[in-house]
Amino acid sequence: MAADLGELLVPYMPTIRVPRTGDRVFKSECAFSFDSPESEGGLYVCMNTFLGFGREHVERHYRKTGQSVYMHLKRHVKERNTGAAGCAIPRRKNGKVFLDLELNRDFNGEDFEYEDEAKLVIFPDHFEIPLPNIEELPALVTIACDAVLNAPSAYKKQEPESWDEEIQVSRHARSLRQLDNGVRIPPSGWKCQKCEMRENLWLNLTDGTVLCGKWFFDGSGGNGHALVHYKETKYPLAVKMDTITPDEADVYSFEEEEAVLDPHISDHLSHFGIDMLQMQTKTENGHHTENNSRPRVSEWEVIQESGMKLKAVFGSGYTGIKNLGNSCYVGTVIQVLFSIPDFQRMYVGNLQRIFDYSPLDPSQDFATQMAKLGHGLLSGLYSKPPMKSELIEQVMKEEYKHQQKGVSPRMMKSLISRGHPEFSSTRQQDAQEFLLHVINMVERNSAGSENPSDAFRFLVEERIQCCQSRRVRYNQRVDYCIQLPAPFEAATNREELLAYGAKRREAEENMRAPPEPVRARIPFTACLQAFTEPDNVPDFWSSALQAKSAGVKISRFATFPEYLILQIKKFTFGVDWVPKKIDVAIDVPDFLDLSRMRATGLQAGEQELPDLLPPIVLAEDTRDNSMGSADSPEIDEAAAMQLAEMGFPVEACRKAVYYTGNMGPEMAFNWIIAHMEEPDFAEPLTLPSMIDLGPSISDSPLGAPPLGNSPPEESIAILTSMGFPRTHSIQALKATNNNLERALDWIFIHPEEEEDSDVLSDMAATEPNGFSNANSHSNSTVSPDREAAGPRVKDGPGRYELFAFISHMGASTMSGHYVCHIKKEGRWVIYNDHKVCLSERPPKDLGYIYFYHRLSSS
Repeated sequence: MAADLGELLVPYMPTIRVPRTGDRVFKSECAFSFDSPESEGGLYVCMNTFLGFGREHVERHYRKTGQSVYMHLKRHVKERNTGAAGCAIPRRKNGKVFLDLELNRDFNGEDFEYEDEAKLVIFPDHFEIPLPNIEELPALVTIACDAVLNAPSAYKKQEPESWDEEIQVSRHARSLRQLDNGVRIPPSGWKCQKCEMRENLWLNLTDGTVLCGKWFFDGSGGNGHALVHYKETKYPLAVKMDTITPDEADVYSFEEEEAVLDPHISDHLSHFGIDMLQMQTKTENGHHTENNSRPRVSEWEVIQESGMKLKAVFGSGYTGIKNLGNSCYVGTVIQVLFSIPDFQRMYVGNLQRIFDYSPLDPSQDFATQMAKLGHGLLSGLYSKPPMKSELIEQVMKEEYKHQQKGVSPRMMKSLISRGHPEFSSTRQQDAQEFLLHVINMVERNSAGSENPSDAFRFLVEERIQCCQSRRVRYNQRVDYCIQLPAPFEAATNREELLAYGAKRREAEENMRAPPEPVRARIPFTACLQAFTEPDNVPDFWSSALQAKSAGVKISRFATFPEYLILQIKKFTFGVDWVPKKIDVAIDVPDFLDLSRMRATGLQAGEQELPDLLPPIVLAEDTRDNSMGSADSPEIDEAAAMQLAEMGFPVEACRKAVYYTGNMGPEMAFNWIIAHMEEPDFAEPLTLPSMIDLGPSISDSPLGAPPLGNSPPEESIAILTSMGFPRTHSIQALKATNNNLERALDWIFIHPEEEEDSDVLSDMAATEPNGFSNANSHSNSTVSPDREAAGPRVKDGPGRYELFAFISHMGASTMSGHYVCHIKKEGRWVIYNDHKVCLSERPPKDLGYIYFYHRLSSS
């Protein structure tokens, strides 16, 4: 028999590989579906590529690649028998368990037993060889099978990877001396003992002093009293007050000059009367919420509708998404996107075509993984109601806890977040930032095909007016989301808020428990009004005056999208640069009419600003290298150093301060975040050189590409996917040093001419026809003629109906939990990770991101 098996495998030996270091073995999930070894048909792992395939997809891979040998993995899950007393009958062990798998079910290990089965399967005849079969198989095959069986999950290798350096245990932790000075730290009302600062506070673990931090050691703002205290006393360890949880706390060593671990932190804190277990409690979702932050507890209960008996729903469109650990921001965004017909049609409607034309490694193909995820959510295969017999048995046991299986977005998250410093981590993230990241990925991968993100795209008209000359300039830009401010001054309960603020300050001064919090109630109309108010343009350069002047900007809709995304600006930066949420309730309407916000363009009597450019910052001034210090730019070096101490390049910090007009570190920080992806981000700031500009842009050196290299193909694909011609996209990128944002602006003011010309025409001559259909009220998609002059938009009436919203619970985008509510078949449904239920009382006033669909004109 051994000889027969050896001869049988001889033709396939060249295709059988042993996994090497760096090879990922996908033995827990199919590349095209959510089948796993626990599925009815098990999972087939290719012995050459180590990709996993369900029973319905393994034949496709065999036909496409010719790979014939697969390892079939099957995990049998059985409920343990119970004795007369209702307890599980003791077992010596869980049968034969030899697969290193992540379970796809939330089973209690004490109630279930597992038995794993593995065998080699040779296609196309489906010849099966049970494993392990050491004596009868060739040595190479035995080694390969053993390596696959013992390989860790494809994602276990990735999860520990992050940009965070491994934190070491402090050498002072074990022998830390603590003074017996009777200091006891109250549960709230902390403030710096020297400057009364109430944020970014650090507790010295030797003498119990509470002092404010300094910029350099955690990227936070403060007056540095904690560091001064260390220099005076040499007491080495301090813990950040607002990071203490039952499990951990952020500890910094002044002597070692880095963040450290303190294995005895619980004992060290208890010395000053701080019980770590009482600092925070966990919600049912496993997320921390502070005990002294009662509004957050209420927020969690209201948004999740946790006080109500919600009815679970199952079937197509009612499939949950598992939380991988701080991945709820992914699940909520994906749920909303696949409730939109454009995404359903693109990825689920074209499922077979996408799968048939997928690359050899479908786990790394965006369209394949989007189609897989969309099919998993809409097919109903992973959201089945319990069988009647199961229900009767569970009711008899009084333990009815059936929840749907849901799908795991692990493969999709791994792909879409690859290379992103935040989304690739296991930390909580901002759902709005992830939404725009997904839209960008869709744009990038839709070149030459249907682009579902067209439904979100719209044009914004910006009217900029010079306050001194009263002249105006109209620009248009692409956007996907409207950010509405939440003006506190418009709160309908303002007196109540003022009274609460006074009581809170009094409680903090007297170190008493804070009063019952009050949530600001702001009318939605006030948010819209604040959005339409004129904004000051920082560092505005007037071409009419050829000097800096005061300028104001007003934004309006040049086109209305088919699906409108509204984000409430609930987050602001604290002095420690951590995004913090303001507690507001806004009466967001079900129906919305924005017709009055449509742009009108240049009005009669308005004079346009001349088409002149401000002084240009050249990469190198070749005309005069002998400029003295008198010509050096004025820069607030203190602000630049504060930013540099946060880890940003010094030259980038100096440029940020210069380009924001020395208006402080917060404005400069925002500039850094907006420009850190630019290729010259860390290049030194050079002196501006005045260039004699004529009335035509063709006389300016900006008309010629500053770099001889071709733009990145990825950037070209993004612009072409938005409807711009390839040649025009390349020209725009070359003219703006491959900066995508500036390239878009360049395209808008340089529409493609009918004749192919290498000479740039006057800006004023090209402006009028840039968006000739901007005021059209048609429901149809723009024509190809329009696409040649601008991005694809689906303009129409500005009347909308609310169909979904995403809500956030917690004090910051860096923590908390997300859920979403979606209106389906006339009823609201709450999607809370893998749990999907009918909503009884959707908290529309506490949402963070709102989604509207356009009403028809009929």
